[in-house]
Amino acid sequence: MCGIVAYLGSKQAAPILIKGLHRLEYRGYDSAGIALINDNNNLSIYKSKGKVSALEALIADKDTSGTVGIAHTRWATHGEPNDVNAHPHFSEHKNLALIHNGIIENYKTLKAELINRGYHFHSDTDTEVLIQLIQFMMDSHNVSLEEAVPLALQSVIGAYAIVVIDKNNPNVLIAARKGSPLIVGLGDDEFFLGSDATPIVEYTKEVIYIDEEQVVFLERGKDVRITDLSKVAVTPVVEQLALNLDAIEKGGFPHFMLKEIYEQPETLRISMHGRLNPELNQVKLSGIIDNRERFLNARRIIICACGTSWHAGLIGKYLIEELARIPVEVEYASEFRYRNPVIYPDDVVIAISQSGETADTLAAIKLAKEHGAFLFGICNVVGSSIPRETNSGCYTHAGPEIGVASTKAFTSQVSTLTLLALSLAQEKGTIPQERFAELIAELQRIPDKIEKILEHDEKISQIAKVFTYAHNFIYLGRAYNYPVALEGALKLKEISYIHAEGYPAAEMKHGPIALIDDELPVVAIATRKGRYEKVVSNIEEVKARKGRVISIVTEGDVDVKNISDWSFEIPDTDEIFVPLLSTIPLQLLAYHIAIAKGRDVDQPRNLAKSVTVE
Repeated sequence: MCGIVAYLGSKQAAPILIKGLHRLEYRGYDSAGIALINDNNNLSIYKSKGKVSALEALIADKDTSGTVGIAHTRWATHGEPNDVNAHPHFSEHKNLALIHNGIIENYKTLKAELINRGYHFHSDTDTEVLIQLIQFMMDSHNVSLEEAVPLALQSVIGAYAIVVIDKNNPNVLIAARKGSPLIVGLGDDEFFLGSDATPIVEYTKEVIYIDEEQVVFLERGKDVRITDLSKVAVTPVVEQLALNLDAIEKGGFPHFMLKEIYEQPETLRISMHGRLNPELNQVKLSGIIDNRERFLNARRIIICACGTSWHAGLIGKYLIEELARIPVEVEYASEFRYRNPVIYPDDVVIAISQSGETADTLAAIKLAKEHGAFLFGICNVVGSSIPRETNSGCYTHAGPEIGVASTKAFTSQVSTLTLLALSLAQEKGTIPQERFAELIAELQRIPDKIEKILEHDEKISQIAKVFTYAHNFIYLGRAYNYPVALEGALKLKEISYIHAEGYPAAEMKHGPIALIDDELPVVAIATRKGRYEKVVSNIEEVKARKGRVISIVTEGDVDVKNISDWSFEIPDTDEIFVPLLSTIPLQLLAYHIAIAKGRDVDQPRNLAKSVTVE
């Protein structure tokens, strides 16, 4: 959600910034802009509604010289997507320019005060208030930009990652963050800034992750300086970036989403590597081993997440309760943070997020921390906020996920939750050793079984073309496959814009059955493991009302095939692992329907990869 890239060094900034914006396109945006200071200290801003390519066309015949600049992709929050509301924004005297990720909650109050003091606004954004506030602090307090930025931010309520440039001091970039990620890259006498590592990885592996309420000062020829908002110095910690450029390229696939679907066998192997040992009949998660007593003595586990991660959390609930016999509640983080929940000091709160920066999930963590709960994070991005805010956790090791609709991150989350549940069961002794050995041996076979499913991609592609007419879909599943039905429906609506809903199969009779007619496609997950006979009965009810059934079945099953209009086979596996297999054909179905409808599957409209605002 929004993207930041900035550069200060000896090279021409514009090519680096434009390439960085392209790297950030996956985050979701509706406009883009760039600000540059040339050798004559002229500050120029160019911005455009639409894709980064539109910005490139705009600046093709403009002066884009200069070795310092900032650039931004905006996902609209305050004010419609247009050229004026796009970032960067000028200050009153047009000597400063600023880019911003996040939301300033008290912007209306600040804006009214600044208007009363003679400042003029040109956009509808909360962001323009920030740069005007910084300008006001410089004017009214007669201070430098370095002093004005932390002073202004002390008056701000909300979330931000900002970068500011000053045409009167082109040798400096000033940035700050609270609730929205920001990373500094260290090059050879040059600095890079990004909202994540993707625009930086091509140029350096040395990075500094900026923490909450910190301000960073980058100046040519000098070391990085960091302070808190009270101007107390903070020692920068330089880390090595664990990201390769190849990981954020398409690798010969037409879209990142398809590439990431195909990467799932390998990402699951990586997720399990070093944690799963069938030879020794062991599952080892350091986060569980190091905090064994907290988990074993937990009153309950609360899983907080949003979107796809919430669906993974539902599967995690089934896994932990069945294997480890610990009660689990699964909460939408966006609701949990506001509903005054009952949280006990002996609760364990598991926060799940692909990016590690999801605003609602971070807020839920902070609420749980205030109540003394033990916090455990499951996320994909090393160095992100959730690992820093939690007591312990696990990385999913899915690698960069560029497609906005999550695929490999989902299965890696489910895999990690499976390992967590098995580890807890092992520690508690809640399942027989023979059963435990069977499960870990089968889990190791799951990546190979996914590869087998992917061999049927072309068949799914052909069937998908039938459904370009559809305006609605229903997905049905029971037990472990109910969250898969939810996730399958979410994938379809995210990238094809077809309305889709997932239901527990038994709930179809309690309302949704009224929708069934001879045009409504119904996707039924009817594997042999997972209340098979009950789901078959639900399919019969759909067929009796002339519904069109697409079924996910276990290899060799002819009974469900015979009553379905179309079917996709998956290999047989234990019931608790079925979600890792049954979700694959649903991802491919959504992808191919969207392609057949001419959708932009990697950057679907209105969506952002990392939701860093409410």
